Amino acid sequence: METIVTGKNCEVRFGLQLPTVIIAERINPTGRKSLADELQQGKLDMVGKDAKEQAEAGGDIIDVNVGAVGVDEVDMLPKAVKKVMEVTDKPICLDSANPKAIKAALEVYPYKALINSVNGEGRSLEEVLPMVKESGSAVICLTMDEDGIPDNVEKRVEIAEKILKRAESLGIKREDLVFDCLAMANATNSSACKITLETMRRVTDEFGVSTTFGASNISFGMPNRDLLNIHFITMSIMNGLCAPITDPLIKGLKRSMRAADFLAGKDPYGMNYISEYRKK
Repeated sequence: METIVTGKNCEVRFGLQLPTVIIAERINPTGRKSLADELQQGKLDMVGKDAKEQAEAGGDIIDVNVGAVGVDEVDMLPKAVKKVMEVTDKPICLDSANPKAIKAALEVYPYKALINSVNGEGRSLEEVLPMVKESGSAVICLTMDEDGIPDNVEKRVEIAEKILKRAESLGIKREDLVFDCLAMANATNSSACKITLETMRRVTDEFGVSTTFGASNISFGMPNRDLLNIHFITMSIMNGLCAPITDPLIKGLKRSMRAADFLAGKDPYGMNYISEYRKK
């Protein structure tokens, strides 16, 4: 089973048996005041710069999020998507909690997008899944619902199954569902990493779907976060991770992922690993 998203003259495939891909996270104003300030002024210079740099650094899919205070996402998200398409052919992940903004962005994106996201809450299922079906997009499925993020594996898997059944009842293909098993700060819950990895193992074993998560969440509150993020991603690749949402500019990340892919059997004969080595 393969998840496929597309850009101009570009197709990205990922899945349990395929090499791990990067959903590049930097176009997100959360924690980036300079980007938030630009978006509030209606400027997109940093959006274009970030998209180009991330693509050149090995980002396979470009996540685009313009959710900042004072920003009209319905107006700005389509503009940001157009800006990204000007500087790279990479597929785009449309990232917003506002379904109207997602809909507006889909109207200007002529390829197969990845939507971020739907969750197990009834309202989210009703608003987002029909857009996924109509547009033919793929969608990230968060294993949370009206009660928030569960602190146990069983509940997260239960929510994943709920989303899966609802999506398939609408005719959405299983390969277009990418499950986010929710990485949380290990500094505040020493079981956070274990819960995420076990959820991922269960979801992939039981449903055979592609997976993702926001990798940097795991290291909140800790020093040398890049080191923790790299190790978390490589551990997760061995446990079913297909497409982490992360920063491709992290030094050593791509090489570490290629090594993990090889050891996990996702890179037959180590051809991608060798190619990455030769670049250095």
